Amino acid sequence: MSSATATAPAVNAAAPARPRGSRAALYASLSLLALLLVAWQILPTALAVPKYIIPTLSDCIVEFGRMWTSESLLANTASTALYTILGFAIGSALGAALGYLLGMSEFWEKVLSPYILALQIAPKVAFAPLFIMWFGYNAMPKLLVTVLIVFFPVLVNVLQAMRTVDRDLVNLARAYNLSRFQIFLKVEMPSTLPNLMAGLRIASTLAVIGVTVGELVGGNTGLGFLISYGGGQANAAMVFNAIILLTVIGFLLYSALVRAETRLLHYLPKAQF
Repeated sequence: MSSATATAPAVNAAAPARPRGSRAALYASLSLLALLLVAWQILPTALAVPKYIIPTLSDCIVEFGRMWTSESLLANTASTALYTILGFAIGSALGAALGYLLGMSEFWEKVLSPYILALQIAPKVAFAPLFIMWFGYNAMPKLLVTVLIVFFPVLVNVLQAMRTVDRDLVNLARAYNLSRFQIFLKVEMPSTLPNLMAGLRIASTLAVIGVTVGELVGGNTGLGFLISYGGGQANAAMVFNAIILLTVIGFLLYSALVRAETRLLHYLPKAQF
């Protein structure tokens, strides 16, 4: 009785440590960002680096204003964001669906695995010119490249998770006369959710790459197009701004998935350090 009473305050006292640690990490990260921004502003001028190689932070801010008024920056950013989300959604849905279907059929997994592996090994960037020849200079090539790049991480993660589902749980479900679909819904799907979310997080970062590649190779809109146009004009500030906006799009998509994963997998125990 006395030992339980004595340890209770210690547990309660240790509980707030995690939020304080998170705040400290946030402050440290923001301080590092501020330091990097100051260095970005000062060092290129101090080292006499030309603006067409590394522009200063103020140069990029001025160029951002010009791009907003003269280069349809909002429309190009919206186009890239839209096709990033669309390609991510389609590629993830296809990858997850095929991963679950192959995971439920060992025969078809063996039949299709060599072809899936061959398509996975093939460089996805090389498909962009081919898609342009097929569909022309429009949004379809960058969408297809994005779908292709996003597809495989989700497929591989789901398929691997289906292989490692606890067989005892499956056999127990069969003993209770659950149908194949019920086994999938109540046993296999919950077991594979952590791997699925991990694959989605990886795919979210690759989706930005897919859209950018499509816009660089043959797009006439989007941030990738602005990168290509800015590079041709030796306008490094435009290129920097477009890269920063691409990073923001990818970061927001990744953060949304992390938040969704936290809410969806709240029942999983978290490691305490």
